[in-house]
Amino acid sequence: MDQNVFDDPRITAVGLLVEAHAGLSARFAAQYEEHGLSPVEFEVLTRLARSPGNQLRMTDLAAQTSLSTSGVTRVVDRMERDGLLTRRACPSDRRSSFAVVTASGLQRLDETLPGHLRIIEQWFTGQLDPDALKALLDALRRVRDAVHPGATAGSTEPTPDGDGSATAC
Repeated sequence: MDQNVFDDPRITAVGLLVEAHAGLSARFAAQYEEHGLSPVEFEVLTRLARSPGNQLRMTDLAAQTSLSTSGVTRVVDRMERDGLLTRRACPSDRRSSFAVVTASGLQRLDETLPGHLRIIEQWFTGQLDPDALKALLDALRRVRDAVHPGATAGSTEPTPDGDGSATAC
């Protein structure tokens, strides 16, 4: 095998991305644990809090995360038992339901976010000047949309009744 193949910038790019992700993930995991959250629970709370009405259909939540629909169900079950989420039935489709952040879930997220943002600033965005950050965000969105087209499913749907609660299921 030609040794020069390992100098390929494509291998370097993926390797650096994996290494950066692993380093950040380790720092985040320790910080989440301080607040009684797992990384996936933090991701679920964040995705719901950033969605219209602080809710997503369970199928959209699965599409936005790396979880299967059964995996999302298990996580939501656990978080519902802990009072962080609740389920809301879809009024127009009995087969569909929404995961909704509770006041307790939003409070836990509010307690966790300051430390999370400090880690992001110290170890990620603070390492980049504004132009480099903008270029990185543009590039990451392009890659994310190519490899994970459902990553924003349900997060930008308008609410038909205009009151902030999604009713289309």
